[in-house]
Amino acid sequence: MTIELSESFKAYDVRGIVGETITAETVRATGAAFVDALGLAGGTVLVGGDMRPSSPEFMDAFTEGATARGADVVKIGLISTDELYFACGVFDAAGVTFTASHNPAAYNGMKMSKAGAVPVSSETGLYEVRDRAQAYLADGITAVAEPGTATERDILKEYAEFLRGLVDLTGIRPLKVVVDAGNGMGGKTTPAVLGDTVLEGLPLEVVPLYFELDGTFPNHPANPLEPENLLDLQRAVVEHGADIGLAFDGDADRCFVIDDRGEPVTPSAIAALVAEREIARAQADGEERPVVIYNLITSKAVPELVTSRGGRPVKTRVGHSFIKAVMASEGGVFGGEHSAHYYFRDFFNADTGMLAAMHVLAALGEQERPLSDLMASYSPYVASGEINSQIEDKKAAVDRVRDAYADEDVTVEDSDGTTFTSQEEGWWFNLRPSNTEPYLRLNVEAADQDSMERVRDRVLSLVRA
Repeated sequence: MTIELSESFKAYDVRGIVGETITAETVRATGAAFVDALGLAGGTVLVGGDMRPSSPEFMDAFTEGATARGADVVKIGLISTDELYFACGVFDAAGVTFTASHNPAAYNGMKMSKAGAVPVSSETGLYEVRDRAQAYLADGITAVAEPGTATERDILKEYAEFLRGLVDLTGIRPLKVVVDAGNGMGGKTTPAVLGDTVLEGLPLEVVPLYFELDGTFPNHPANPLEPENLLDLQRAVVEHGADIGLAFDGDADRCFVIDDRGEPVTPSAIAALVAEREIARAQADGEERPVVIYNLITSKAVPELVTSRGGRPVKTRVGHSFIKAVMASEGGVFGGEHSAHYYFRDFFNADTGMLAAMHVLAALGEQERPLSDLMASYSPYVASGEINSQIEDKKAAVDRVRDAYADEDVTVEDSDGTTFTSQEEGWWFNLRPSNTEPYLRLNVEAADQDSMERVRDRVLSLVRA
């Protein structure tokens, strides 16, 4: 029975259950289709993957399909997702990395990029790759007269050097940093970028948690967006008297921050801090009104800060491929998402948790206050964080909420999910169905804790009715 690729090809990447919806056979067909759809015969394709047990087999299968259709493959081995973007940008080549990001161990998938780290999404060729691969699954892959070659290259040192060239940490005060890699790729990239395994050491004492690469995730899921997965890091920061804690997801493209008290710092506050730094740097280079991108679930503190610092905030929908497209079209210097994806013009408009972490370390280390004091001004509102509800009929759930607020002074916007805003009471919330998981996601922001909880509890009671 032929696997239906529509089950694993999502809006902006591929996610499937290994052996069921993603197999070596489907990956081999996808490698061939990737070359055809992007016109890469005679060109170079970069192939890497994360520490999941199936990644090596899938890297080999993709390579077989791509070389059969005439592309030269450079296998870049075990990488974080932002290493792929770095390589696609620096080497001006298309590429793929095998990862399911924060999904459980049974999953794997693919994130694809064109040359220059331009994303491949449903709007920029991903579904064409899917359809061509489906045809190859049915009819077999025909090799071209001159198949491509496969070589290997280690890019870790070049990646570390590139990031250090963007944020100089050599002159900061000494900091103790606890890093929870969650047995993901941060266990490899952190020692290279923040430690001394491939470059000179920095004024950082790194305390490692779960740096062993293990795609079965024996300690906790590599998803820092869920509060329970931060508990070990929070405890370690307090126990070690650390200045800061950093948590990476499985493919290490996202980074979450814990302050000196062991409290999580919201990704929106991190986005505001980094935006302020990037605006100032761009202005110092003579740029007027530098553009900062934020998604509609990010705290309104971000556009308010951007405006106050002389920048221009631009709102977009959720999702890395969409934000990267707006970064490119608007010439954005920086972009931030509520989910701790951070995008940089100097990083090919791509997202990198490590570079965001370096900005936070620089901001902390350039002054004497603890992180909790430093971040206070960037968090003027209270947010619920993302709350997932497993709902069979998501539309009906949203309609119940819409009906409940129909007679109140609330504006409703349907651009990416549904956003409800009360200007009078100073709150907003968004309900959005997940693209990759069977959830309806709720995010609430209000002026104070009581208001946030009141709105949150009312909406959840309606959604889960």
